[in-house]
Amino acid sequence: MVANSKVFAAQLDGLPVYGPGGESIGKVRDLVAAVRVDKQAPRVLGIVVELPNRRPIFVPMLRVNSIEAHAVSLARGSVSLRRFEQRPTEVLLLAQLIGTKVTVATTQAGVVIVDAGLEQSRTRDWLVNRVAVRARTPFLGRRGNVTVVGWNDVRGVDFHSLTGTAQGTHQLLTSLETMRAADAAGVFRDLDDERRHEIADALNDEKLADVIEELSEDDQMDVLTHLDEARAADILEAMDPDDAADLLSELPKGVSERLLELMEPEESAPVKRLMQYSYDTAGGLMTPEPVIVSPDATIAEALARVRAPNLTPALASMVFVCRPPQATPTGRYLGCVHTQRLLRESPFDLVAGALDTDMARLAPQARIPEVTRFFAAYNLVCAPVVDDENHLLGAVSVDDLLDHLLPDNWRDDDTALDADVIGAHGG
Repeated sequence: MVANSKVFAAQLDGLPVYGPGGESIGKVRDLVAAVRVDKQAPRVLGIVVELPNRRPIFVPMLRVNSIEAHAVSLARGSVSLRRFEQRPTEVLLLAQLIGTKVTVATTQAGVVIVDAGLEQSRTRDWLVNRVAVRARTPFLGRRGNVTVVGWNDVRGVDFHSLTGTAQGTHQLLTSLETMRAADAAGVFRDLDDERRHEIADALNDEKLADVIEELSEDDQMDVLTHLDEARAADILEAMDPDDAADLLSELPKGVSERLLELMEPEESAPVKRLMQYSYDTAGGLMTPEPVIVSPDATIAEALARVRAPNLTPALASMVFVCRPPQATPTGRYLGCVHTQRLLRESPFDLVAGALDTDMARLAPQARIPEVTRFFAAYNLVCAPVVDDENHLLGAVSVDDLLDHLLPDNWRDDDTALDADVIGAHGG
């Protein structure tokens, strides 16, 4: 049978679950979704499968190969056999969401949720994007008709009441630590000022720095100015130098100078260099920490550098080759090697033999329109910034360029970014 990409939760209750080889695993007993702090559709994290010995286990949706009318089949991969224990940031669709009394925004009618509709998105995530509801008050003793409405049309779903937990600071911190920075920033924006400051005080420096980088300028200023100066300097040290430079440029001169003095000299030096350039130039956009190797480095060494987990995909797309020193501003810039080219070369060859010496480079004074045309002309996601003396100063990545091309308030537009869920179940 053809696997479904749209199903209702109640249809899965009791369905047999089979392994990749057709072996019987157990039966579906519930579905686990993530608690959200916004109005977006909750993501289904996995299913609760009851084994033949009645032990309930959690199976992530990534391990679900197909959902059909008669069964659920699993893909190859390991699944934990530990007994399922619900986390505070999770809701059970069958046991807790179904039966909830809510209202429909379009009619203000009081209804009861009788089923949850699941649909697989383009990213292969399963979302609760609609619910089946029935009127709360029966007409002359008869049950009301069931209608299906979109999740965004439902009002009054109190996840924390359903799960019997309160979304305390500790739980929220735990959730934020597991989220992507952009998604955590989306949650951050929804908090009131007092709660936001409380969470900012409790987050570790690296995570708070990541979140601040994804906030709008107004929210960045709000969080940074709430912190004492010593902590604010620590956060700036943990941020990417280009983001720290942008933020410092928005502060009063006296405040930014004090924060720079509180930063460690090796951390403040690249930030000070970036602050010499206008925000709308290649110099103002660039990061001073691209992947740089010497010409006698091997292909294997270069590939090891681009595998660094802290690199963005854009910065990992290109390796720059320079004479010592390798820290920016470097010695003489020799050229670049695209990561795709590195993958085609022998790992024992030198990067000098794979150099692209003909690709143009950006001057630090190049304005955003010129930088945009440069990226479009050469089909790049990362580009070198080189001074008149042929020293590599840094690299502009396409994500930093988009930050400046989009409207100033794009991060505050709820339709621009679908903030991720609060929490994610392991397994």
